[in-house]
Amino acid sequence: MRKFLVVLDDSRECLNAMRFAAMRAAKTGGGVAILSVIAPDEFNHWIGVGDIMREEARERIEAHYEVFAKWMRDRQGVDPELVIREGDPVTEILGQVSDDPDIGVLVLGAAADKKGPGPLVTAMTRSSGSLPIPLTIVPGDMSKERLEAIT
Repeated sequence: MRKFLVVLDDSRECLNAMRFAAMRAAKTGGGVAILSVIAPDEFNHWIGVGDIMREEARERIEAHYEVFAKWMRDRQGVDPELVIREGDPVTEILGQVSDDPDIGVLVLGAAADKKGPGPLVTAMTRSSGSLPIPLTIVPGDMSKERLEAIT
């Protein structure tokens, strides 16, 4: 089964990327893998404190994931999987694509502000020519109705 890989982070545009991935998966009989990356520099403290912070980060990610997963299950009939990795986001995205041969499309949300599409979209588009899968960039300010129309 082809999976849509979508990145879960704290950005507003993440919501549209999640919606797009779930709707496309539902309409094509695919799946959704939700990747969240924890930056290792968040834990450069004493070992005990770093371990506590890492666990708290995982709990926040899992709580955030559950909101999206419930919507995907209830509204789209898609049961997503959660993957949590630690490291540089671009490196970890490429690692997940390499590790999971079922991933067929990477879906990212682009910020709609004047600062540009966001650091992750910028970095991934730079390496898009060497990606082994297509990259879909979803505008962060696209309406739910428009997303439904194009998926």
